[in-house]
Amino acid sequence: MTLITGHRGARNLWPENSLTGFRNAAQLGVDAVEFDVHLTLAGELVVIHDPTLERTTESAGPVPDLSIEGRKATRLKGTDEAIPTLDEVLQVLAPNDAIDLHVEIKVGGNGTPYPDIAARVASELARFGIEERSYLISFDLSVLEDCRHHAPKISRLVSVNAAWAERQGGLAAFIDRVDELVKIIAIHHELMEAEWDLIRNRLPLERLCVWTVNDEANLRHWLGRGIGSLTSDSPDLALKLRSTIMA
Repeated sequence: MTLITGHRGARNLWPENSLTGFRNAAQLGVDAVEFDVHLTLAGELVVIHDPTLERTTESAGPVPDLSIEGRKATRLKGTDEAIPTLDEVLQVLAPNDAIDLHVEIKVGGNGTPYPDIAARVASELARFGIEERSYLISFDLSVLEDCRHHAPKISRLVSVNAAWAERQGGLAAFIDRVDELVKIIAIHHELMEAEWDLIRNRLPLERLCVWTVNDEANLRHWLGRGIGSLTSDSPDLALKLRSTIMA
């Protein structure tokens, strides 16, 4: 059965990376929830996708520059909520032991990893006792190496799209490079389709995640192929279609 992950909570349904989105996505019955973590100069692990505030909040400026008071005063678009901290998100999601957590560790706006962020995120997951149902995610292989060093018991997932694969010498070379580093390889749906024969010859279905799939035709396509997991901004539709395919 293909597992369904709610992308940034479920961003086609509720504001992305919001506590409201995480609560509601969990109630949908998703198998996992994905979200993103940055580190501020104030020392807070904050859950937001972009390294800047403009797209998803009513404020502007770099996320790392947020003070604690500034974060609390910033409002996510379409909500009266502040940018949540990792601790606040884990308080919502950790008690539901039916849901895995896909925690993407972001890099700063200049592409440089935040100092010690892997160790700090891993420590938070350990504090909540959810290491066994968590995945640490990054595009950056140095971040994943840090995750392996600091938290060898927490599973790792790497994401890749066509542009990133090309910069790594092609998808085949990328798969060879990460094979021992990660449990799951998450491949953008366009690259997955273009390189399907290569991928199937290199990896078992259970190690594959396809992202981000939102429309009905593509959801049916990938659910029908039996991919290990699927990430969607519309997990409600994905869950509905999975139930009909399995019936």
